Amino acid sequence: MRPRDHTLRDAEILYRFQADCGEAPPRADLILAAGSHDLRVPRHAAALFLEGTAPWLMCTGGLGKITEGQWVEPEAVIFARVCQALGVSENRLLLETRSTNTGENFRFGRELLRASDIQAKSGVIVCKPYMSMRCLATAKKQWPELQWFVNAPKIPFSDYADDACPLEQEIQLLTGDLQRLKVYADLGYQTPVKIPKDIWLAYERLVADGYDRYVIR
Repeated sequence: MRPRDHTLRDAEILYRFQADCGEAPPRADLILAAGSHDLRVPRHAAALFLEGTAPWLMCTGGLGKITEGQWVEPEAVIFARVCQALGVSENRLLLETRSTNTGENFRFGRELLRASDIQAKSGVIVCKPYMSMRCLATAKKQWPELQWFVNAPKIPFSDYADDACPLEQEIQLLTGDLQRLKVYADLGYQTPVKIPKDIWLAYERLVADGYDRYVIR
């Protein structure tokens, strides 16, 4: 059943807020594709790499809350396969296959770059659009040596849902991620993010409507 109109309005409010992170620079030292179920992420990361945005492309992700039970291989392995099919050379790919959440994407990615003896001062994060704000806040906390930017696929809320992430699940994820912007900052997992009152009220309405599957109790 399609969500009600007021639910869609509130979900789009959350989507637009969480996807708004400003512009990324034309050049950086590293592209980091944050693991997820969304194969539009590695496609976009590969396009940026092939345009010359950075000399290295790191694919991150083991199996997370969505891909566990659906995928057999780690997210990073599948992402890397997509990137190679689009023309990214294997010797320019770095694979971090252990992480199970956003914090680990950056923490373990940081370890991998050090072990690879690659020097970097700046990075561009490629992620699901509505993960932009949380990925950026997490990167600044977990990998502060790099100056971080976000360049996510430009997909409007109305076009985001697909077979891999149906609309109902998308709204559940949006709601949980908005709450994490506050909770994870309080726990020290990411840098603080100011959440305007109208955004928080939209979140509270969605929770009241039952969109609380990924809300931390």
